[in-house]
Amino acid sequence: MTERDTELSKRLVIGHKRDGRACYDKEAKRELIETCLRSGMSVARVALVHGINANLLRTWITRYQRQRELGLQTPESKVGALAIRSAFVPVVESKAAGKAGRVRFGAQLPNGIKLDLSELGGDELSSILQLLCTLPCSGSTRG
Repeated sequence: MTERDTELSKRLVIGHKRDGRACYDKEAKRELIETCLRSGMSVARVALVHGINANLLRTWITRYQRQRELGLQTPESKVGALAIRSAFVPVVESKAAGKAGRVRFGAQLPNGIKLDLSELGGDELSSILQLLCTLPCSGSTRG
């Protein structure tokens, strides 16, 4: 174990809760997570060196990555626990070039998929929207 690892291990646990679980320093957790995210680092090895459970460290990493993806600053942000992606997708309306009275509808999903719904009739559009409403929210099914 290097000197840096020893120093980080000492700073990591700052106390214990009444039920015996450890309380961790937010800055030390962030450093540990960023160490694991470096190329070629083994989460299990880093956890072993620092004396914590590898599954706990994996949970921290996943939470950190989700919050970073959402644009939040810290892994322990209370706002991060409440922040979710909107299940609603904006529908864009614009007049079609060359087709008088015809309206173009489209949507861009959070995963980058673009839908052009302008050629659909009312019944077809209604069916597609009803089908989309029955699908599970991708924000709640991420691993």
